[in-house]
Amino acid sequence: MDAATETLTDNEAKKAELLEALKVVRDPEIPVNVVDLGLIYKVDINDEGEVAIDMTLTSMGCPVQDMIQADAELACMKVEGVKKVTVEFVWSPPWSPEKMSDDGKKQMRMFGFNI
Repeated sequence: MDAATETLTDNEAKKAELLEALKVVRDPEIPVNVVDLGLIYKVDINDEGEVAIDMTLTSMGCPVQDMIQADAELACMKVEGVKKVTVEFVWSPPWSPEKMSDDGKKQMRMFGFNI
């Protein structure tokens, strides 16, 4: 494997690790993590350990936006090699239940939501 391929593989592995770490972050009103809800749109990490996350929320006026942002930053900072995390909220495309993972939909149905 050449150096460029190895870096790409390492980067993809680190992104998977970051997504797994983000599964501890939940909207307090919805019993599903932000990854399975489909709220994470993009996760990038550079060679300096700086993580940039684009995410959305189920609604623009979410009163716990700051808490979710802080939880996401803290969760990612626990991943080895991460030095800095920036969470950017984006509203396009808007979130919809179709963005949820199959696990997220299953969890919602277990809690009585009609998804």
